[in-house]
Amino acid sequence: MVKGIWHFSFTVKDIEKSKRFYSDLLGLEVVHEQVQNNEYTSKLVNYENAHLKVVMFGIPNVDHGVSGHVIELVEYVNPVGNDIELETKNTGVGHIAFVVEDIHQEFNRLVAAGVKFKAEEPISIVAGRNKGGYTIYFYDPDGITLELFQPPKQSGV
Repeated sequence: MVKGIWHFSFTVKDIEKSKRFYSDLLGLEVVHEQVQNNEYTSKLVNYENAHLKVVMFGIPNVDHGVSGHVIELVEYVNPVGNDIELETKNTGVGHIAFVVEDIHQEFNRLVAAGVKFKAEEPISIVAGRNKGGYTIYFYDPDGITLELFQPPKQSGV
């Protein structure tokens, strides 16, 4: 039986470029970096002579439990992977949603930094459990879909 989440992971093409995007632009905190080129890693990923560069991120001032991180980025130095179509409609393609306080401010800041979004502006959520909130999809340097989410204002707050 599952008891928790250790982390979410994405494979990226250039770990340094991605590290700058997730830390400098999104404000995530680098918790740990490592190179994995050992027998254990080769067994884990089932690639002979696997060589990976890994960066783990946390959200500042958030307790991520035992792992200490929430997102892991991995660059495969060996074997080198192939680019795949990362359209959100494709089976197996995931995304991660980040909670923000002011989605319009974050949207404008990221647009000014050259980040590509799937919509022209944040989308007002008009139905369902998040009615009154806002959301928008955007892309990281590898075309991985990410999401900004501003929860609805709580009544009485």
